[in-house]
Amino acid sequence: MSHVIEITDSHCHLDFDSFDAERDEIIARAVDAGVTRMVTICTKLRSEPLVRALAERYAPVFYAAGTHPMSAAEEPMATVDELVVLSRHSKFVGIGETGLDYHYTADSADVQKQSLRVHIEAARETGLPLIIHARAADEDMARILTDEFKNGVYNCVMHCFSSSAELAKVALDLGFYLSMSGIAVFPKSQELRDIFAAAPVDRVLVETDAPYLAPPPYRGKRNEPAYTVYTAQKGAEVFGMEWSAFAAQTQANFDRLFSKAAQYKAAA
Repeated sequence: MSHVIEITDSHCHLDFDSFDAERDEIIARAVDAGVTRMVTICTKLRSEPLVRALAERYAPVFYAAGTHPMSAAEEPMATVDELVVLSRHSKFVGIGETGLDYHYTADSADVQKQSLRVHIEAARETGLPLIIHARAADEDMARILTDEFKNGVYNCVMHCFSSSAELAKVALDLGFYLSMSGIAVFPKSQELRDIFAAAPVDRVLVETDAPYLAPPPYRGKRNEPAYTVYTAQKGAEVFGMEWSAFAAQTQANFDRLFSKAAQYKAAA
């Protein structure tokens, strides 16, 4: 039997109702594909109990929680204390996703910025990585991340990175990580692949953002954590590495950034 190469889906949404009919099977398929861990992301804090329950039910699943920027104007403003309390769960491993999205919700820019700063402070206080969603807001995102870093160190992953080379440089210069999603596998994404190729390979993660953004050969269909393999294999090509070496590097990167998840695994 051939050895299954291990990777981590660093960002997915297993609580979404598109998974309700076969969640057990989806997680089993991921494990069979070599996806040893999945971080499922709570995007509205009122959904945190449901997302937490998934992490408690499935051994490979960890979770993070925050208020998605597209929901920032509709949801109660998160507080630092609220996020700190949630972070005490043994499988809670990140703060967010949070960030700025001006593509659909530019009218709520001010409240998005306020929410982002709350999440940054929570990341500082907990020592957990911040999970950032950035879309059509590169200048404000770069400025806030930089200004807040001057106010106190924190760590961060730019989830599903598909922004500019300039924002990538700002994030990497701050010591942050870029996460590669199925977008990087799309045929027309060469410019994005070039941005990743210029990044330090020890600062790259892989993810699905499932159920969204399925990579070829499943593009246009519902994404699931097992498909992280397709993105990671493209990542190996981008960096000119053997598939097994790139997978091992992303595992080490995940362990370094999401150290709470790594420690949980070691203690289990």
